[in-house]
Amino acid sequence: MDLMAYGALLVQLNTLGMIDVTRARQLRQASTGDPSASAATQLFDGMPRRKKRQSAPPVSVADRIGTLPDSLLHHVLSFLPVQAVVRTCVLARRWRHLWRSTTSLRIVGLDDNYYVDVEELRKFVDHFLILRERTDLDLVEIKFNEFCEEDQPYVKTWVRFALMCKVRRLTFHVRGSQYLYLDLPLVSRHLRTLDLDGVGLPLPETFLDFGSCPVLEDLKISHCIINACRILSHSLKHLSIYCCHNEFNCRIHVSTPCLVSLKLDHFTGRTPLLENMALLESADVYLSDYCKDVCLNYDSGVLCGSNNNACQNCVPIEDDCSRECVLLGGISNAKYLKLLPGSKTFVFTRDLKHCPTFIKLKTLLLNEYWCEAPDLDPLACILKNSPVLEKLTLQLFSEGPNHKVEIKGRYSSMERPSAISEHLNIVEVKCSVVDERILKVLKFLSALNICFIF
Repeated sequence: MDLMAYGALLVQLNTLGMIDVTRARQLRQASTGDPSASAATQLFDGMPRRKKRQSAPPVSVADRIGTLPDSLLHHVLSFLPVQAVVRTCVLARRWRHLWRSTTSLRIVGLDDNYYVDVEELRKFVDHFLILRERTDLDLVEIKFNEFCEEDQPYVKTWVRFALMCKVRRLTFHVRGSQYLYLDLPLVSRHLRTLDLDGVGLPLPETFLDFGSCPVLEDLKISHCIINACRILSHSLKHLSIYCCHNEFNCRIHVSTPCLVSLKLDHFTGRTPLLENMALLESADVYLSDYCKDVCLNYDSGVLCGSNNNACQNCVPIEDDCSRECVLLGGISNAKYLKLLPGSKTFVFTRDLKHCPTFIKLKTLLLNEYWCEAPDLDPLACILKNSPVLEKLTLQLFSEGPNHKVEIKGRYSSMERPSAISEHLNIVEVKCSVVDERILKVLKFLSALNICFIF
């Protein structure tokens, strides 16, 4: 955002009665000789000399925005890139020093929709961090595009700076053609939210152990290389792993006993093994056919992993606990489940051999994977082990969200007793067209005392 844009902002504030534009212009002209404003101006050209902070003159009554408390002005600045934050020092005397103590740092390009290279940010950011006061930070957002080898120490210094300033929310996104390996320890007693994108995470002999981040609650990992063998946190409540991959033939053990919500989407490599999550409320799991847990002999809903004669992929590896539940055991306490595996994946089919009881499950969304087997055993098994299920949605051969056909049904207690939940009052079948495959599912559900309205 340039100064013309800030002029437009001042006009808008004037319209709202928050600031007098004429007075703002007078203050801006009077500030040209201020050492602090000069230091901020030099920040774009080179290293400025550190000046002793001077007290700002009293704020005019006409400058209504100047009467607002620092906390509110810092909130306004939190939406701007650091370059734009520094430029606010020329708006009025009230703004001269605010950029030094802002509670949020957005180290991004001036156009937030465009990721710049590290080279374009390096000089400015280093000078900014030197001049900034060491106040605590609520948010640090670092986003860039391409980088070279010599850029990495600078970028890692920015992360260390954020941790030193007790940052609570840290976002670190790399959108270039290569991964930046974040091999520095994350140690913070204040970090609550961590969002990583395009990052390479530790080597296989190390752990993503967040024991040194005892209050971390929200972790989002997207488009990352996860070469760790374990993700461990006793404080984590929300975990999202999206489009990540593991370069080694091992399962990542996820040990997060306090987790409340989980999203596992498009993981390439062996599917992570989920350990017990006693407090889990919702889980959204999507396994595509690009993961390594796919049957090489898949044929029309039949996975050779369910037979004694299994393909190379379906044979459990002794040291990765594949003989036990990989996913279902860990998420068995959830109240809301969305399970959407690819047709060739065998993890859920194998898990059903040791199927746990979903004692809290109330809402369940499944796709055609659970209905493709000739006898529909996968669907029957999970329904049998969901005693308090209230809503079942089958999204069959249709990705949505606008499905051409939606069929409604519910459990009928007037019929003979059934092996499924008596609390099942909503059944939805969503598809593109009612063909033989859909009719087969409807017939199967009807045999379980589910009546449909056509």
